[in-house]
Amino acid sequence: MEFQAMVARKTDSGIALRHERVDEDLLGAGEVTIKVHFTSANYKDGLAITPGGGVVRDYPIIPGIDITGEVFASESADFAPGDLVVAHGYDIGVAHNGGFAEYARVPADWVVKLDGLTPREAAALGTAGFTAAMSVQALLDHGVTASDGPVLVTGATGGVGTVAVDILAGLGFEVIASTGKLGATELLTTLGANSIIGRLPAEGEKVRPLGKAQWAAAVDSVGGASLAYILSTIKYGGAAAISGLTGGPELPTTVMPFILRGIALFGIDSAHFPIAARRELWARLAKDLKPRHLSLLENYAPITEAEAVLHSILEGTHSGRTVLGVAGEF
Repeated sequence: MEFQAMVARKTDSGIALRHERVDEDLLGAGEVTIKVHFTSANYKDGLAITPGGGVVRDYPIIPGIDITGEVFASESADFAPGDLVVAHGYDIGVAHNGGFAEYARVPADWVVKLDGLTPREAAALGTAGFTAAMSVQALLDHGVTASDGPVLVTGATGGVGTVAVDILAGLGFEVIASTGKLGATELLTTLGANSIIGRLPAEGEKVRPLGKAQWAAAVDSVGGASLAYILSTIKYGGAAAISGLTGGPELPTTVMPFILRGIALFGIDSAHFPIAARRELWARLAKDLKPRHLSLLENYAPITEAEAVLHSILEGTHSGRTVLGVAGEF
């Protein structure tokens, strides 16, 4: 079987993402072969086509950490041809060929059967939306409630941030959206944000070991000095769920917020989240955690335009979630 794919290969000048016709050998190992309907554009996919990006083990590779579509063939009793599915995380798109192709083959224990979501909706959510849901669930499990006060969402125009704002608002929380893109005020307000503020800390503002307590909790996808500021300003017994480091990997803070205000810090990793819990959370994303405005978050582009979309993400000019159409788009 031959099929079409966008293949990332090393070249003398860097890494090129090219439209190619490839054979079945490139699918790799796995019990479930998926006819890909949609994938999505993620920061990690951008790193996959960036020299020194640090996420891909070996080239060539078919990027695409998100796969949605229908089962084409299955050696697993859990899946049958025609089942609508989503697969993401694990090694997909970094060490195992991913969703930027007409077909993908993955182990059965990486696959989630869709119930209540279409493949396009699942792609619009993708890894970023799932990470947002994991973040919100971590805060709920910690015991944070809407009556405790506002929840801060940083990087609010990004994939994680926009979905987190939408989910939290739908659950009745007061949401404070922090972003450097203040032109996105209308979108964030529509998603349910009660107020929109700039990046944290504000220019010239000092990060203190303990600042004025302002938020019951936070969903942070920025890291760095922003996270240090957030931790110092969370109310007693609150929590932060963190999943990003666009502001840098270092955390210039002290133990004081933890031992004097009893706050909690939850690291959110969607890549290796166990499959049973993953399937349960996807089921909730079709029900009580489903964003109310998913269609507003979605941009659309054919897979052949993936490189341009990924560069916009890397350059910080991208907002929301971009679904990449695969079926019929090569």
